[in-house]
Amino acid sequence: MTAASLERLRTVHARMKEELHRVIVGQDEVLDQLLIAILTRGHCLLVGVPGLAKTLMISSLSKTMDLGFHRIQFTPDLMPSDITGTELLHIDPETSARSFRFEPGPIFANVILADEINRTPPKTQSALLEAMVERQVTSAGKRHELPDPFFVLATQNPIEQEGTYPLPEAQLDRFMFQVHVGYPTLEEEREILRRTTAGKPAEPERVLSAEELFDMQAAVRAMPIADHVFDYALALTRGTRVRSTDPLPFLKDWVSWGAGPRASQFLVLGAKACAALAGRDHVAIEDVKQVAHPVLRHRIVTNFSAAAEGITSDAIVDRLLAEIDPAAGVGKGVPGVAQRQ
Repeated sequence: MTAASLERLRTVHARMKEELHRVIVGQDEVLDQLLIAILTRGHCLLVGVPGLAKTLMISSLSKTMDLGFHRIQFTPDLMPSDITGTELLHIDPETSARSFRFEPGPIFANVILADEINRTPPKTQSALLEAMVERQVTSAGKRHELPDPFFVLATQNPIEQEGTYPLPEAQLDRFMFQVHVGYPTLEEEREILRRTTAGKPAEPERVLSAEELFDMQAAVRAMPIADHVFDYALALTRGTRVRSTDPLPFLKDWVSWGAGPRASQFLVLGAKACAALAGRDHVAIEDVKQVAHPVLRHRIVTNFSAAAEGITSDAIVDRLLAEIDPAAGVGKGVPGVAQRQ
């Protein structure tokens, strides 16, 4: 990555955050993780209680980019075809010939806001599975390409679980990040009151075109990364696997299943974006640590013992970061894990 590319990326990132902060008060870490997901072509799941502006964050982010945007409100009566589209009978007005034509659904946009994604049954949730990985929709045996770039930015409420349908692990794994949205501080909440109870709400301006976004995504992927950083990302992912030949001792007490290879990919891509936004032309261990929680927390399945002791997946990631040695060196396998096998 050239110095000019780095500077351009940092300038655009700062400008986008400036525009977003015209609407969103605080939540810097959440906004950074959303922007990292965009730079790495990843999908993002925002989890937080009602009223924390999750939907507003995503809709405002879409306004800063010259991309198509659709919001899908997930409800119990939503059907898969309401998302992907369906085959409709078409009658030619001149010849009266009949044929079926595919009518695209709201998923055919660059940025999809999947609002309250756990409010719809698994049959409808699964309509996103093919789209999120293969960037296409199959209908009546025909494949329909989705627009490029394509992002699913979903929201979910962690409380009031009656009448909801938890996302299956296979679908959670398709999200690069699970981002926890917390309450604002006292000063931030005071500022929210000032902005939202007087005058017309501000609107973010468009900052980034699709072509510029493609260039930045390519620049992030081209960021060089050393073997020992690769090994550290692998160590974190493999360190979550209780069903390996010799798992870390504490995993046996708290974990049922660990993360798959997709977690390692997202750790590396997220670290590359962090390094680029920091203005560095290489990836460091600290960049991997910075994205470890949002990448791993939804890929670790805890057991009943963990629930009884109040141990969360975030606590397990904390333990991994504390125990795995990033300085073990290259050539000895995956540091902190491989040498145990």
